[in-house]
Amino acid sequence: MTGIRTAAALAIAALFAMPAYAQTAPAPQRTITVPAIPVSVDRAYPGGTMLLDIDASDVARGAYRVTQTIPLSSASPAASPRRITLLFPEWLPGNHGPRGPIAELVDLRLTVDGKAVSWRRDPYEVHAFHVDLPAGARSLVARFIHTSPLRSSEGRVTMTREMLNLQWEKMSLYPAGHFVRRIRVKPRVTLPPGWRAATALPGQSRSGNTVSWAETDFETLVDSPIFAGAYYRQWPLGNSAHLHAVADAPGLLTLREDDQKRFSALFTEALLTFGKAPYDRYDFLVALTDRLGRIGLEHLKSSENQLEPRNFIAWSDFDWDRNVLAHELVHSWNGKFRRPVGLWTPDYRTPMRDDLLWVYEGQTHFWGWVLSARSGLQSPGMVLGMMASAAGYQAENPGREWRSVADTTLDPLVAARKARPFRSLARGEDYYHEGALIWLEADQIIRKGTGGSKGLDDFARRFFAHPGGDVRVSLFDFDDLVAALNTTYAYDWAGFLRARIDERGRPAPVAGIEMAGYRLVWKDRPNPYARARMDHSRNLSLYHSLGLTLDHDGRVSATRWNGPAFQAGIVTGSRILAVGGLAFTPELLQQAIAAAQKARKPVEILVRRGDRFRTVSVAYYDGLRWPWLERANGRKVTALDQLLAPRRK
Repeated sequence: MTGIRTAAALAIAALFAMPAYAQTAPAPQRTITVPAIPVSVDRAYPGGTMLLDIDASDVARGAYRVTQTIPLSSASPAASPRRITLLFPEWLPGNHGPRGPIAELVDLRLTVDGKAVSWRRDPYEVHAFHVDLPAGARSLVARFIHTSPLRSSEGRVTMTREMLNLQWEKMSLYPAGHFVRRIRVKPRVTLPPGWRAATALPGQSRSGNTVSWAETDFETLVDSPIFAGAYYRQWPLGNSAHLHAVADAPGLLTLREDDQKRFSALFTEALLTFGKAPYDRYDFLVALTDRLGRIGLEHLKSSENQLEPRNFIAWSDFDWDRNVLAHELVHSWNGKFRRPVGLWTPDYRTPMRDDLLWVYEGQTHFWGWVLSARSGLQSPGMVLGMMASAAGYQAENPGREWRSVADTTLDPLVAARKARPFRSLARGEDYYHEGALIWLEADQIIRKGTGGSKGLDDFARRFFAHPGGDVRVSLFDFDDLVAALNTTYAYDWAGFLRARIDERGRPAPVAGIEMAGYRLVWKDRPNPYARARMDHSRNLSLYHSLGLTLDHDGRVSATRWNGPAFQAGIVTGSRILAVGGLAFTPELLQQAIAAAQKARKPVEILVRRGDRFRTVSVAYYDGLRWPWLERANGRKVTALDQLLAPRRK
């Protein structure tokens, strides 16, 4: 024992006797000179109005060719700046993260007063371009190409041979150092022959295939995208609203009068709920296509929405596909006008703070359910199916044990909306669905506490109504929210919200459903929403039974963490080849699950993963399960039915 201790002591002594340079050598030093990027100030850009000219006629190649003229000074030549930094928008409103597709800006070439100049990309902020200017410089012209992805593997497709979705922030630059609302711009777009364009921008004029709009500020421009196409139609909806649609074929642009009235009713119901609108005119921009990339994005005076091609002409078949319209309209009040303080920024370089997305998105999702049902844009049964699917997923979501709703508001930054293995454990942006269910509970607390005389509608009119005038944005924080709720109905709203938003491992968020006279139940057939989504996607969701989702060929696209399939080693990327010795079909697998419940025998499944084949026994005996909402105690009319009922007379 003594010898061992002596050896150890000698080893330690030797360690400390190492040459001094090993202990005292200085860390490597480096000197980096990085051009400063001016901080944005609330001051008008002094150069004057930028000209933004986009040639969007090359639909065969998906190329937007941009010529942007940036005046440098309206003063004497000696006052011209020596350096300018141009920024490509990075933090895009409604994306909740830095999503500016800088890689799609290519072939950038700059000239000053007609002579070529060089530029340097900032090595840290790669959306910034530094340009040294010659003395007396008056005008900077930037020419570049924005390349639309041609297939989904490259990103969201924004241009097809029939239509395009032009988003200004993806094909323009702006000078650093100024609030974007203090930068003036005049836009112009050249379209393919015969195409028509829709946008919320005012002052449209046309010369041949080139469409121009009135001078505006850069913030308004970015908030006013374009849908344009060879096949276009618009419908007036009343209440200063219009529906504009482009489609893959002209036969898809038919809307029955009764269905047009449902769109109109959506605006009537929204105004009854929220009070005065923050817009003078609102434009639904709708693409009826499966070729353009999916989108549902909010703006103050418009929204970008992709719907399935036959949505209008096969109305009842696509009842599941229209909730996005109500959701994005609500954002005009909740998100664009009333905005969480961290989600307003003076430019598109300043990072946003997402911690109140459970209001921005969660309450908007709640009102999207409610207004879709009230207007008839979706049937009450479909909306109940959506609510059931949301509640059922959260009730069996293993990620809720370790991750709070508050933490999911940072998911747009943590995961950047990419596909992940075992999403059920990771959790995604659950502030949408769980947030909506929390707001349903808040509504029912108000209704119960006031004997039914008030509800979340009363809060909404107080909190979201526009005061009039030219106010664009009204910011709020958590305390403002709590104060407005207490003005509607006195309650411990701070404690209520903090518990549900900040705590992990809470019970399933079904209290609001139960207070409203319904209950979450499980049936052996899909609810209307789940059925419609599966039929359209041609997949089979067995999330609540076997614990996986797969396509019609048996390829597994998701597995619930710790579910029966997971326990048997069936994971994403596997393929089910046979069930009980017979070739796989979705119907056969469902029959086997039902039979296992009766016989209490495992489901035998042949699985292929890579080059390996194996037969697994899945010991699951609870049968097929899909979530439904069912009226409790046989009641005919519940508080939830009343919440979803029209307000208009």
